[in-house]
Amino acid sequence: MAEGLRMRSDSVALRQPLPDDVVVGGDFLWTRYRRYPVFSAPWLAGRTLLFGSVILGFSLLTLLGTLIGPVSLAGAFAASAYMFGAFLLMTTAGPLLATCARHLRLPLRRERTCVVLSLCIGIAWSYLADRWASTRIDAFMVAEMGKAPYDLEAVRAHYASGAARSGAIAIQLLTAVCIYGLLGGGTALRAYFGEQRRLAESRHRLELATVQAHKRESDLRLGALQAQVEPHFLFNTLASVRALVRQDPLRAEATLDALVDYLRATIPRLRDGEAALRSTLGEQLDLCTRYLELMRLRTADRLRYTVESDAELRALPYPPLLLITLVENAVKHGIEPKPGAGRIAIRAWRADASLHVSVSDDGAGLQPGVGSGMGLANVRDQLATRFGPRASLRLTGAAGGGAHAEIRTPLEVSA
Repeated sequence: MAEGLRMRSDSVALRQPLPDDVVVGGDFLWTRYRRYPVFSAPWLAGRTLLFGSVILGFSLLTLLGTLIGPVSLAGAFAASAYMFGAFLLMTTAGPLLATCARHLRLPLRRERTCVVLSLCIGIAWSYLADRWASTRIDAFMVAEMGKAPYDLEAVRAHYASGAARSGAIAIQLLTAVCIYGLLGGGTALRAYFGEQRRLAESRHRLELATVQAHKRESDLRLGALQAQVEPHFLFNTLASVRALVRQDPLRAEATLDALVDYLRATIPRLRDGEAALRSTLGEQLDLCTRYLELMRLRTADRLRYTVESDAELRALPYPPLLLITLVENAVKHGIEPKPGAGRIAIRAWRADASLHVSVSDDGAGLQPGVGSGMGLANVRDQLATRFGPRASLRLTGAAGGGAHAEIRTPLEVSA
């Protein structure tokens, strides 16, 4: 959590364009600077060029309008230059300081605070510069008007009147809100926080797409694994049938029937790739039951088994291949190495908003190397891909022999 709160702004390369799903404003010539992160060097350069061009055009129009009146060329140029510099500073000072703050590569929370403070300082700086420039322009205009055939005292008396003062105050307030507050950094600050929100959404979509890609890859591996009926399993079963044909024809027939029943439950699903990746707990329990019945006949009733589950749990979605892997391990590493009879118990129950399914045997117990094979590694991979930390596989041994494997999955998440 602490690392998440201290996520750095350099997760976005400030000199690199933003992802397409984060950019706003289109691909027009005058909005291309928005393709870069707000308060980055390319963004500031593009914004300054845009605003500078507009302000320059306005200053030139002001210059032409001033030259029409009784103002000298030098005075008109000086007033226009002061106007251009003041407006450019008003629109650029705050974003410039905020850009410097963002390039410090601070943690995100500190960066946001510094950006807001920088804009406030820039707006105050812009206001002072504007007042200074306005004073200089007024001085030039008064000097020029003093040379003109106008009644200078009447003009001063008009600007000293109450109505004029009220209008001047209103204009100053409007200028402070529109220029200092908006052009001086308000719109840029809004764009900055909007960009942070869109980047967070984009990262979330990317993480979700990555998880989905991993799940699809895992499903493809699962489908390939399902499509493989292990040759030694079939060969061993057919060899057992061949040996029983002469010794016990009825058991050979029952074994063949059990093999057909097991293959009938698995092969049709292999032909439908999507269906092979979807299943319910009931289907997986039935598949394990058919497999255990086949193993019982192959081992001449040396294997006994039980399957316990509530009817309501059988309809729940459940990932394929997980449970049958545990059952195969119980037969291969528990029952077959142990002389005499053995027992396997499958049980499913609900507890703590989770579905628990266990496979227990009283066989040879956990031996060195058991639990690190490809089968159990695939089970753990499937659980991690589908459910993350909300699912687990636990493998334990019993004091008197045997093993207990238990899978826990969340109830509210489907397979």
